[in-house]
This record gives sequence, C-alpha cells and structure tokens, in this order.
Amino acid sequence: MWPVLQKDRGADEIHLYCLESPGEMPALPEEIEEAKEDSVSFHNGWGPKRILTEDGKVTGVEFKRCTSVFDADHRFAPKYDENDTIIVKADSVLLSVGQSIEWGGLLSGSRVELGRGGNAYADSLTLQTAEPDVFVGGDCFTGPKFAIHAIASGKEGAISIHRYVQPGQSLVFGRDRREYHAFDKNNIAIGIQDFDMTPRQRPGHSPEKKGTFQDERMTFTEEQLKKETERCLGCGTVEIDSYKCIGCGLCTTKCKFDAISLERTYDTVPNTYEKLPVKIATNAIVRTGKIAATTLKESVVTRS
Repeated sequence: MWPVLQKDRGADEIHLYCLESPGEMPALPEEIEEAKEDSVSFHNGWGPKRILTEDGKVTGVEFKRCTSVFDADHRFAPKYDENDTIIVKADSVLLSVGQSIEWGGLLSGSRVELGRGGNAYADSLTLQTAEPDVFVGGDCFTGPKFAIHAIASGKEGAISIHRYVQPGQSLVFGRDRREYHAFDKNNIAIGIQDFDMTPRQRPGHSPEKKGTFQDERMTFTEEQLKKETERCLGCGTVEIDSYKCIGCGLCTTKCKFDAISLERTYDTVPNTYEKLPVKIATNAIVRTGKIAATTLKESVVTRS
C-alpha cells in the first residue's frame, strides 16, 4: 500500500493507493472503516510505476493500473496495464523496508532449488526438497504468511523428518493434504434456531485518543466479555487423525458431556508402524498373563 499525504485548503488528506481490490485488501473490515472515519480515501487497483523528480526533489508518483494481483494458485504475481497511468503529486516518498531470504552458504553443494524471491521448492505435503534430507517450511517456502502457518508447517516438517530417519517409513501415508473447500455461504439456508448467530464483539473507541497516534480501541466491557465467551465456536464436525488416534476409546470414558461415541463400521488389520509388534510384544505377554491369572483366580473362587 502507498499512502500519500496531500494538503488541500489547509487540511491534511490521506489518499491510499494499493494493488488489491476492496475485497482483496489485507485489512480487517473494521480497520478500513476506522481509516475512512479518519478521512482516508482509498484508490484500489493501482501500483507504483516511477517516482517523479525535478531539480533533485520529489514532485509526485506515477501509478499504473493493476489488472490482477494473484495468479491461478493465488500466489502474489501482479499484472499491470502499462498504458493506464495516473500521476499523484507528492513532496516526499517514504520507502518501507521489506524482507528477503539470505541463505548464505547453507545450501552450497545441495540439490535444493530456489524460486522467485529465494524461496525453496519443496513438496507441499511432506515439505521435502530436491535434497532428500532437507525439509523447509514457513516463509522460506511459502513466502510471507501468518505466524500460525509457519508453526503448522514446522509441525508437518517434524513429522516428515521423524519418518525419514526411520527405516521403511512412508512420508505420505496417512497425511492430510488439507485441500478444503469452503461452503458457498450465499447458497445455503441456515436456520437461526439451529445455528449460533451471535456476532463477534467489537471493542469501543476512546474519543480522547481520536486524532492521536495512540490506539483508540478500548478493552471489552464486562457485558461484552460475557457475550463473547458465550459464542459457540464449534462447527459440529470431528475428523479423526489416524496418525494419532488408535481407537482405544478412552476419550469416550473421559468426556463429561458424553459427546464422543465410537461405532464399529468395518474390521481392519492395523498397519505396522516402525517395529510396533516387537515393542508391544512384552506388554502383550504381561497382559495375557494377567488375564490368565485373573481367570484362574475367578475359577478357584467359583469352585470354592
């Protein structure tokens, strides 16, 4: 985004030029509304082409029309119409500092392939690069994203590494590709009596901080806190992670609300994980002995 401060009849006005359309802007709806309340004018679909100067001083910025921001895979790849331009007067231009990936000599001699921006190419499911024992995740793989995405990829990368160092393990077996498809919310009917429609609570704004550089947002009131904690955040759908769940049924006995139940749908033979049969052999023998001892004890008591 390129904010441009202009003086008009003694009053300061801020005009914001950005590549994205209103629906693509990386800002929350309340942030946009707050900006509009502060007299910020939005000009969507424009990207910087060149900075205009005269006698060594900035006189303005030339913007070009941005026709699209993302490619078919929703990766940042803006396209422009070089012939559709506008010039905005400006006295100064501030350039923000960005980030780039500096690998140094870390990948020297390896087969890891780098793409645009220095990001490493890797399998989207296993995070394995062209160098079999090198796995990547986070911004150096996906590019700039939220921290939670980096945390999630770190978890998936750890699973891949654990499997890689164990002989005979598959990096893809039982993994979830997370290729989810959102519901078309405009094409479904949701009954209010069947769904919690309580809206998210919004913080109030302090009139004393209006027009300052301080955060105008206030904390929730006691009533807002109660309403926010009463909201239902459950979608009612549970997906079993076969990588973690072994079907022991312990969760059904621990749930105080009796919300979990197991139903036999088919019989299956579990796959071996590492050397699982060998590891549980000792416990199986001990368990068999205990069962035999208990059976014998009950038999003796019955005869007596």
